[in-house]
Amino acid sequence: MPEGHTIHRLAQDYTAAFARTAVHVTSPQGKFTDSAALLDGTVLTTADAHGKHLFLGFGAAGPAAGPIAGRTAEDPAHAPAWVHIHLGLFGKVTFGPAPAPPPTDTVRLRLANDTAYVDLRGPATCALITDPEKQAIHDRLGPDPLRPDADPDAAYRRISRSRTTVAALLMDQKVVAGVGNVYRAEVLFRHGIDPYRAGRDLTRAEWDAIWQDLTELMREGVRNNRIDTVRPEHTPEAMGRPPRVDDHGGEVYVYRRTGQSCHLCGSPVRTADLAARNLFWCPVCQQR
Repeated sequence: MPEGHTIHRLAQDYTAAFARTAVHVTSPQGKFTDSAALLDGTVLTTADAHGKHLFLGFGAAGPAAGPIAGRTAEDPAHAPAWVHIHLGLFGKVTFGPAPAPPPTDTVRLRLANDTAYVDLRGPATCALITDPEKQAIHDRLGPDPLRPDADPDAAYRRISRSRTTVAALLMDQKVVAGVGNVYRAEVLFRHGIDPYRAGRDLTRAEWDAIWQDLTELMREGVRNNRIDTVRPEHTPEAMGRPPRVDDHGGEVYVYRRTGQSCHLCGSPVRTADLAARNLFWCPVCQQR
């Protein structure tokens, strides 16, 4: 499942390709046909991301019209429309230049204008929602390190009261939004923290350091469109080791490196099942 940096990057990419232009909206697969018909010819006004959720905001094609053709902003039932997308495990987004090729019947949602097109396939969620429905999704999510309105205090209040492991808490989207298995494993390694430590045993100073690190790592993930977590002194070039070969890309310390030598201490990286996800850590370097 894509982590939060990917969704924020997609928001930027949708904005760059389609913002402030009238878009042709279709659903070749047919599962989004009625909603696509409502949006066809309107303007993509904004794209927003929170954790692993993407929101595409649509307004009117003409300056005198309502947010969606035939609607009025004063009527709550006709508030600006949002397409809520959650990629889940199998969702894929593909951008390309115009003219768009004939779509396959697996495309749930296609946006197209005079210069570009984008296809959405296999999402867990693709739904037309209202402003209140969008706000309800924000309300149930924890703070996102990539959002300017994020409140790390809110996350720590939940963590500091919990007996749940810090590794599980970091993956709980109600606690911290956008962190997935890679960032979870890597940030705990970078701070030497035992993933099985209870959240309530995490000090405020440790949480502040983790939050700041997540913010910086995930921003770099948005810029580079991949996850790299090793410090400069631990890159393949600096250590004289071969680069990582993995379809997930990026240089990491422990993620998907089960049985391989830790870059710092040489001990084998371990893995275990935790909350239905694979946990990766170094038992020697992570003893805090």
